[in-house]
Amino acid sequence: MVSSIANLLEFLLYFATAIALAGFYLFVYSLATAHNELALIRQNVIAAGLALGLSLIGFALPLASAIVHAQNIVDCLVWGVVALIVQIIAYWLVRLLVPNLSERIASNELAPALFLGSASLSAGVINAAAMTF
Repeated sequence: MVSSIANLLEFLLYFATAIALAGFYLFVYSLATAHNELALIRQNVIAAGLALGLSLIGFALPLASAIVHAQNIVDCLVWGVVALIVQIIAYWLVRLLVPNLSERIASNELAPALFLGSASLSAGVINAAAMTF
């Protein structure tokens, strides 16, 4: 029994760090975008939920990889910030390709939201694979 919970404190530390990073990600991402995803989601704008949800998964994948491969919690934090930066870059690249991206998401257009979400998820998968240091 003792050996099965021997790493409980380490688990809690990494889990709490991941939750804090995810919250920080949502905060920073909402500042970086030209639309307020959470307000739109509260208004039942499906496009905003789709784009933000896939973006969050795109962040969580490399964060999970960082947890698996990190040498310590600081290492995990650094790679978590890298994952955040990659997602912001993905948003800005899609914004260059899709005119009026934020306005279209706010208008509940699904095609641009799905493209943004897919680009975010793709960036996250590639980022997670690249973190197998």
